[in-house]
Amino acid sequence: MKADLAAVWHAEHDNFARLLDLLEREVAAFRLGEQPNYDLMLDIVYYLRDYPDQVHHRQEDVAFARLLERDPKMKPQIDRLLQEHRVIAAAGSALLRHLDEVVADALEPRSIVEAAAATYLTYFREHLAAEDEQVIPRAAELLTPEDWAAAAAAVRPRPDPLFGEDIEARYRNLRRKIALGAQGA
Repeated sequence: MKADLAAVWHAEHDNFARLLDLLEREVAAFRLGEQPNYDLMLDIVYYLRDYPDQVHHRQEDVAFARLLERDPKMKPQIDRLLQEHRVIAAAGSALLRHLDEVVADALEPRSIVEAAAATYLTYFREHLAAEDEQVIPRAAELLTPEDWAAAAAAVRPRPDPLFGEDIEARYRNLRRKIALGAQGA
């Protein structure tokens, strides 16, 4: 279970980073006054608010709490990561709300949308790096099979709606865009 869940988290982090790259490209178009693909942006943020926040982070929260029991010296790092889970969720909700306003033709100041996107992108990227470099390797080293089982059981099993085998209809266009990006298009 240990290697499986840690490997799953690394793979999911890679997927999240690819989505953040796509989002950043669309935000750059927005910042330059070009016409970004708002549907794509909404799908990315919606997915990142859904699957990571509802499944991935909840499992990590349990594993990180167990890791604190094994290595109390990691408390500052883990406390920061747990807080970031909440900040990322709130920043994602704010960005989603601003994008919905833009799509609905509400007068949404460009600077507010850009700031919300920058906050979300920065927090999420730094968070992924800290987990991958510092915490997940330590968890893989110290957590017991029972700890990993508890982390896996933190949420009802649910397939990934974008990167899983059965892609939800909402994400088919996003999945095609990811595939095109991987081919250099």
